[in-house]
Amino acid sequence: MRSAAYSLRRLFNGSGKPDLAIDFGTANTRVVTAEGGIVFDEPSLCCFAIGSGSGELVATGNAAQLMKDRTTGNLRIVRPLNRGVLADILAARHFLAYAVQASVGQRRLRSFRAIIGVPADATKAERSALLTAARDAGLGGVELLSEPLAAARGADLDVDQARGSMIVECGAGTTEAAVVSLGGICASASLRGGGDALDAAIVDYLHFQHKFLISPTTAEKIKCDIIGAEQDETTSATDVVVKGRSLVTGLPQVIRLPVDELLPVAARHTAGITRMVLELLGSLSPELSRDVHDSGIVLTGGSAAVSLVKSALVKATGLQIVVAPSAAHCVVNGLRKALTH
Repeated sequence: MRSAAYSLRRLFNGSGKPDLAIDFGTANTRVVTAEGGIVFDEPSLCCFAIGSGSGELVATGNAAQLMKDRTTGNLRIVRPLNRGVLADILAARHFLAYAVQASVGQRRLRSFRAIIGVPADATKAERSALLTAARDAGLGGVELLSEPLAAARGADLDVDQARGSMIVECGAGTTEAAVVSLGGICASASLRGGGDALDAAIVDYLHFQHKFLISPTTAEKIKCDIIGAEQDETTSATDVVVKGRSLVTGLPQVIRLPVDELLPVAARHTAGITRMVLELLGSLSPELSRDVHDSGIVLTGGSAAVSLVKSALVKATGLQIVVAPSAAHCVVNGLRKALTH
């Protein structure tokens, strides 16, 4: 595998340094510049009018988020990415154009070069589709950088040394584990399904166990409530207030559930992450295994805040597990470092 450092040198030497770095995520997209830090941070959403031949764009980002689960029959909300990779090239093109334009103002985008994060296991076809969408959005030169490597740099790991460092990037659409050394990825594994999979599991649980219907947006709020309850050591028993619709009466309703009832749902989600990590650890060379044993594993990504992930990995591996500071921003911070490489 060619290291990311090689790819960046090729871009720098060929056509100058990139101007922007884009963390194009399943749930949120962030744009960063070398000078200004994060200049754009909005949900990765587009709203289209149904019936127009090419799909008329109605709203993007924060505006589309307000419309989510509230649209009429002639509107549809689209996520450009699903499970970390491109799912709708038209939506991706519109969203990237919006994100970059909001970041740099009313200037010609063709003069801007960008680095875009991509899952380490993205196929050649998936990478090609993302490059096409970026160029259709009006960007000039585009280089792709593996997100686990960017996350490792954003977590301040010294990835350029001849020493293995392991991270688990817990994103909304995909969860990736990687061991990095000498500026590249030595070994990696991925699980297509991140924080969104937990949201879906919460929706299904309430549907089948309580005959109660909620939206993915409400499920995400419940997930955040679970995280908050886990982190509040002063509270032994906490209830989660859930608003939705009863499938028994068909009426809007509010129910209260103890957090303890929902913890097994989150535990089943973390079991898949644990299996992935164990399989990756079992594939490492003896030298890399020794490095990981000495330094432990760093968790990054928005879902790294779910403490069940950390506790499950500690129990399964016996290694030191640390959640990186500003875990949700590790990828974008790593991409920013790449701009000033």
